[in-house]
Amino acid sequence: MKRLLQQFVSFVPPSTLKFILFFIPIFCLVFLSACHRGRGRVLEIAYVSAVQANLRDHVAAVYEKAGVVKNGERVEVLDHDRRFVKVRTATGAMGWIEQRYLVGQDVFDQIQKLTADNQNDPVQAQGTTRNDTNLHVEPGRDTEHLYQISSGEKLSLLKRGTAEKPGAVAPPSRSTSRSNMPGGNPNNDKKEPVPVDEDWWLVRDSNHRVGWVLARMIDLDIPLDVAQYAEGQRIVAFFVLNQVQDGDKKVAQYLTVVTEPKDGLPFDFNQIRVFTWNVKRHRYETAYRERMEGVLPVTVTEENFDKEGLLPAFTIRVKDDSGNVTERKYKLNTPIVRRVYAPGEEPVRTVSRKAKRRR
Repeated sequence: MKRLLQQFVSFVPPSTLKFILFFIPIFCLVFLSACHRGRGRVLEIAYVSAVQANLRDHVAAVYEKAGVVKNGERVEVLDHDRRFVKVRTATGAMGWIEQRYLVGQDVFDQIQKLTADNQNDPVQAQGTTRNDTNLHVEPGRDTEHLYQISSGEKLSLLKRGTAEKPGAVAPPSRSTSRSNMPGGNPNNDKKEPVPVDEDWWLVRDSNHRVGWVLARMIDLDIPLDVAQYAEGQRIVAFFVLNQVQDGDKKVAQYLTVVTEPKDGLPFDFNQIRVFTWNVKRHRYETAYRERMEGVLPVTVTEENFDKEGLLPAFTIRVKDDSGNVTERKYKLNTPIVRRVYAPGEEPVRTVSRKAKRRR
């Protein structure tokens, strides 16, 4: 081989030899680059947002199935072709998938951050999904989502949020306007459409993933014996305060926070109710109720109250007219609920309706 090379070098003119030696490295680079493209250069990382999708062997109306990807699966993006993307899975399967079935690394990172930031948030209620639903990165139907939650899955509810419902506006007011009066100008009373807000819940699913779900997609897992006392109001959250012994069984006593049965309110709840168990009549009774404009979260603990001993206590957050939020603590010494005042805090004296009439 060495002798053949020597003969070739001696036979080829010097100018031609320089030309060949100049282009050999370029040819090698082009060849190696072509080989790299054949293996598939990774353009970006994406995640499957559909429940399941087929991989196509090529982009056409008629195609062969090259593989299957499932919700949340990580794939490598190799190429783009209008509304299709060529991907490679962790197992090495390659094929084309519709772009709408994929989300980028940024969406995955947002879900991861939500999960990390809210890992230790107090649970406000337990619920169950009514239908298959998406786990969004923000409240809103048009926001990005990655994971899909199946119907009947158990969720832990953490925070309430609101978002505008796309394409929905509030109905016009029924109040009499000047346009209906003699000499009124209809053009002066035209009102701008008011968007309709709907409630969302920040939830943690059974896989410990955190994201936003449309509130109407969730049914609270509150016992029917307590739910029947909602009196037409919406139960926002509920908490077990303690348990009492009734014969051979233990029965839970509850704190519920309720609100008006409509979405988009500027507060999370406007009333609290405590239900205790009457061991003589074997039924729930309302031990306490109070109205206020409250915001979540509500926290429930146990505290030692000197002579009364260890009792369940709960703290709620109340918003005043200026938007300032203060805390109120209560204790339950069955069947009595009392406000717990901080040192230096004085109870607010209320005037009864009868006293007001006397004035």
